[in-house]
Amino acid sequence: MTKTAVVLFNLGGPDDLKSVKPFLFNLFNDKAIIRAPQPFRWIIASIISTLRAKKARAIYQHMGGKSPILDQTVAQANALEKILSGKEFKVFVCMRYWHPMSDIVAMKVKSYLPDRIILLPLYPQYSTSTTASSVADWDKAAKKAGLHTIPTKLICCYHDDYGFAAAHVQLIKDIYWRAAENGKPRVLFSAHGLPEKFIKAGDPYQQQVEESVSRIVQILSIDGFEHCICYQSKVGPMKWIGPSTEEEIIQAGKDGVPLVVVPISFVSEHSETLVELDVEYRHLATEHGVPSYWRVPALACEPYFIQTLADLCLGKTAGKKQCNYCKKYFPEDAEIPCKMAA
Repeated sequence: MTKTAVVLFNLGGPDDLKSVKPFLFNLFNDKAIIRAPQPFRWIIASIISTLRAKKARAIYQHMGGKSPILDQTVAQANALEKILSGKEFKVFVCMRYWHPMSDIVAMKVKSYLPDRIILLPLYPQYSTSTTASSVADWDKAAKKAGLHTIPTKLICCYHDDYGFAAAHVQLIKDIYWRAAENGKPRVLFSAHGLPEKFIKAGDPYQQQVEESVSRIVQILSIDGFEHCICYQSKVGPMKWIGPSTEEEIIQAGKDGVPLVVVPISFVSEHSETLVELDVEYRHLATEHGVPSYWRVPALACEPYFIQTLADLCLGKTAGKKQCNYCKKYFPEDAEIPCKMAA
């Protein structure tokens, strides 16, 4: 039987307060994030990580002294492996900016002696700053570990897969109707923001976020469903895509409507959901008179979501068309195609 290693990519996060500054440095030293040449990028990353470390430590202190993202990703890996059990699949967790990172994970994969490797990002919408960065980092580690000769396939994105959308629907509908007891709510689909110049350069992220929301709204099928897409977590002075989540919260206060906030681009709970959405934005909503503020959980181990990941690994969506970005960068005959083939 064919042995398959599934590598789950995620962002990663500090595992204690001492790790906060080096985690931030790794993040901002990534050329997919700060697009300046070396040594300037190293200098910029050093400055930003130093300036942001104190505030970031306070955020992680609020979450118990570390990021929960690794524990949640391990739980997702275990749930996925359980569905794939009996089919010679082993799931590995690989973080981009903190441990376990590509070099160590590649050696673990090598020890498994797989016949093939599936790269499965926990970033539903493709971006050069997330999926592409993780794949590039993995590629270097895989070559170093001698894995470059093993057939490897990338599942680039699943932003409009039915199961992914259905998982969101399962979590949204209960909270939506509870919120509706206080008046017809407005749903904010909040995604992590990106600098506008990334999108203008061809990054498909914003388009795929919009396609995710369109699919979810179609399945929800609620008459008069009021919603909008907004973006959070802006860093630095450059122009980012919008509207911002803060702007939409303030507008909801002016309009006097309850809010239901859905983290559409996050599949794990971490600082941007547990602190930014749950604490900072909730406080903003209260300040601006939003009648009630509800937050839908991240997908985590929601059964439809885990089943979707399993179906992707098993090639059950092989007939799907490639996204436009991957048609350009991962043609059908490429070594790493867009979708997992059967």
